[in-house]
Amino acid sequence: MNQYETVFILTPVLSDEQMKEAVSKFKGILTAGGAEIINEELWGLKKLAYSIDKKSTGFYVLIEFKSDPTLIAKLELNYRRDERVIRYLIVKMEKYAIEYAEKRRNQLKKEA
Repeated sequence: MNQYETVFILTPVLSDEQMKEAVSKFKGILTAGGAEIINEELWGLKKLAYSIDKKSTGFYVLIEFKSDPTLIAKLELNYRRDERVIRYLIVKMEKYAIEYAEKRRNQLKKEA
């Protein structure tokens, strides 16, 4: 099993409840595929670097998970099919990236 990190941006016209429902949908796809969710962060409504579909803001969500590589194609397909997602990125994490993510999570826990 590899460790991955996905960040996706949801359209800003969603209500808070609709945004959380979209996030739970993608988490459900991961867990149904046998993935282990390590971390989830809702970054909230942020300004985009450039307009996407005439939108200048979006809800950012980060999910770190461990899964088999076969699940990634299914996740990408669901991102593409869901009209609430305006951008997404899935990255396979290397050894040093995993260590950095753990340090970052620990730092966030200390600050909270």
